[in-house]
Amino acid sequence: MKKLYSYLQEAVGVTLTDIQMEQFNKYYEMLVEKNKVMNLTAITERDEVELKHFIDSVALGAYFALKDKAISVIDVGTGAGFPGIPLKIAFPKLNVVLFDSLNKRVKFLQEVIDELGLDGESSPEQGKGYCKAIHGRAEEGGRQKDLRDSFDLVVSRAVANMAVLSEYCLPFTKEGGYFIPYKTGTVDEELTQGKKAISILGGKLEKTEKLMLPDSDIGRSFVFIKKVKPTPKAYPRKAGTASKQPLS
Repeated sequence: MKKLYSYLQEAVGVTLTDIQMEQFNKYYEMLVEKNKVMNLTAITERDEVELKHFIDSVALGAYFALKDKAISVIDVGTGAGFPGIPLKIAFPKLNVVLFDSLNKRVKFLQEVIDELGLDGESSPEQGKGYCKAIHGRAEEGGRQKDLRDSFDLVVSRAVANMAVLSEYCLPFTKEGGYFIPYKTGTVDEELTQGKKAISILGGKLEKTEKLMLPDSDIGRSFVFIKKVKPTPKAYPRKAGTASKQPLS
């Protein structure tokens, strides 16, 4: 995990402790082991996981203030835990919810949380925030009173266009907070097509930060969408509607 350690130190200003390095190592081991019986990731080589999952996940910290912040974060459609778990390991004061529609993935994520002591209770001397995994569809979660309008930061690496992803994620975002999807390097056309949906859902496109992952040709775009007004009560629509009839 030398590349991850160096990247966080140089690009983000975070020096990982021995405990954090061990957490990343253990997470990798658990991911690869569980992947033998459950489809979590097509990427299993250590160097590739380090770059395409771990570094990619924590890269947001170079553009959005996460260091020593006790802000609330939800990772919508987290899958195997990206970007939520790497963010939680690198920035332990964050309060993180990992949200996914597949229950067996949520059970795996809870195993990771427990094994790595990410729940905020196992190692109180580190001043940790909480981390928990929740099972549910985004369309339903975005209507729950305890989740709607509740998070300072909403992130997602889910594969969906901006209009669809915004309908899934902006309802979770509190006013003044940010929804920041992890998109590919070529996101401009998608943003143009999704701009109206973002506005309808209460968001405002502020900026896009583009980068290349270190020593690679992999482009990443962080799209900064600020929640400037409440999401209308009609959204999110019932399951499946956003993808079949995207807002435009």
